[in-house]
Amino acid sequence: MPIYTPPIRDLQFALHDVLGLSQTGLPGHDELDRDFTGAVLDAAGKLASEVLAPLNAIGDQQGCKLENGVVRTPEGFGKAFEAMKEGGWTALDCDPEYGGQGMPYVLGVATGEMFVSANMAFNMYQGLTHGAYSAIHAHGTDAQKQTYLPKMVSCDWTGTMNLTEPHCGTDLGMLRTKAEPQDDGSYLITGQKIFISAGDHDMAENVIHLVLAKAPGGGEGTKGISLFIVPKFLVNEDGSLGERNGVTVGNLEEKMGIHGNSTCVMNYDGAKGWLLGDLHKGMRAMFTMMNEARVGVGLQGYAVAVPAYQNAVEYARERLQGRAVTGVQNPDGPADPLIVHPDIRRSLMDQKSFLEGARMLALWGAHLIDRSHLDDDAAAEGLVSLLTPVIKGFLTDKGFETAVLAQQVYGGHGYIEEQGMSQFVRDARITMIYEGANGVQALDLVGRKLAQDGGKHVMAFFEMVKSFCKEHGESEALAADFIIPLKAASKDLQAAGMFFMEKGMKNPNDALSGSYDFMHLFGHVTLGLMWAKMAVAAQAALDAGDGNAEYLKTKLTTGRHYMKRQLPMTATHLARIQSGADTVMALDAESF
Repeated sequence: MPIYTPPIRDLQFALHDVLGLSQTGLPGHDELDRDFTGAVLDAAGKLASEVLAPLNAIGDQQGCKLENGVVRTPEGFGKAFEAMKEGGWTALDCDPEYGGQGMPYVLGVATGEMFVSANMAFNMYQGLTHGAYSAIHAHGTDAQKQTYLPKMVSCDWTGTMNLTEPHCGTDLGMLRTKAEPQDDGSYLITGQKIFISAGDHDMAENVIHLVLAKAPGGGEGTKGISLFIVPKFLVNEDGSLGERNGVTVGNLEEKMGIHGNSTCVMNYDGAKGWLLGDLHKGMRAMFTMMNEARVGVGLQGYAVAVPAYQNAVEYARERLQGRAVTGVQNPDGPADPLIVHPDIRRSLMDQKSFLEGARMLALWGAHLIDRSHLDDDAAAEGLVSLLTPVIKGFLTDKGFETAVLAQQVYGGHGYIEEQGMSQFVRDARITMIYEGANGVQALDLVGRKLAQDGGKHVMAFFEMVKSFCKEHGESEALAADFIIPLKAASKDLQAAGMFFMEKGMKNPNDALSGSYDFMHLFGHVTLGLMWAKMAVAAQAALDAGDGNAEYLKTKLTTGRHYMKRQLPMTATHLARIQSGADTVMALDAESF
């Protein structure tokens, strides 16, 4: 069985040495010192490693089953879900008015990483519920909040998001699910939704579906879409559960990975629902959930690769194969361990430097969300909106790549199911697809986010990088290895943006054919910035004699690897962007 060790020290370094969590001045943050967050992270890590991780392979092997209309989850999931609820983990960053603990979102992301790494499929049940909770919290009436949120915060009731239909995925303007208004203010929802994660299961009393549908008078396209609350069981006025609603599971999808999560075909046959938010403005309410979900999927993308990397390291230390070219390293054995070989070291360093940079980006993004919510910081909100497709698209692409690299360390043994590496690869693959496939994320970044609010958010990002480089550009310890490479990468990103401005208006294909490269270029620059921030923090701690010197030196060495071996990819992406659309669009459709 694969091992999993919660990265408590790395999370603490990110939260306190880099983000300075307790010194931000945000409401409630002054109480979040190292001892407090350490206690929270230790408890979450124990749950993740001792309860959730042992169920990961079981969930993969057993999967979910549909029996007489009831979805059965894998053995042990129900008991683990109760442990999650009893520990208050589902309520960590939720509103205290509805039973939440009121912790910052960034702490929820830190604990969430460990839960995903331990058992991604299991964590999706509460993860989807949190997204539905956020949508109701932001757009629901007081009565809707009082009815649904306390039970969803505790996960006595779980939640879903219902967008996709058999004939339409990203193009939601084509959806056919109908909502017929009733005299009592409710709607009858009729239609079919597919790919509904955690659509039904046996671990909660009720499932609260948020369903996109078209009500009369909305017109064509997405402008006519509304969002509805459709519970599995109707809720009585006293809060007790009433009769079964007209929503059933038509089928469970057989998937490549995340077998422990129930991915359902949902049939709505005159199911009773209630409008959430404004009529015909459903996309605005849904995007409250979608944006949170996309940040969460970015976290999944790298978090599922964390245990893959940890196991690859252990295997490389133990597996004896060949001799080091510089001389025997294990004279008492028949061969040296894999980890002595430069190509294995390259692979492991690529994995380690990406994962630690990705962790910092996810936590920084969560901190920006906290700033936008707790301090009404419009600049932070604009910046995280700009970065959301980068966090989702880049971290999931590279996270999958990292899981594959970890599997490759095992050689043929990595292809054998009993080693567990295959599951990490299979589970990671979905993150590149759901909550908006990564090609769509790239189009959103280039086609919408760059120009948002007159382009002021991307200009603010450039200015932030420029100011950071200026502030630390004279550091003898950091300038050559961190600041100069970051400055060069940022210039590549700006050059790509200028190319889009000059060429995109004349030929939009020139911009859109380079959008995927731009997303990765942007991703490398953001991880370069994260590594530069971590280097500044690590060097300052070393200079002050604070912390574990070996850990801090390792952090700096890992960062140098990223800056030297990964960040130069920005030049490649820029060259591909500047090649335009000529070769991309050259062939007729029939010539493929």
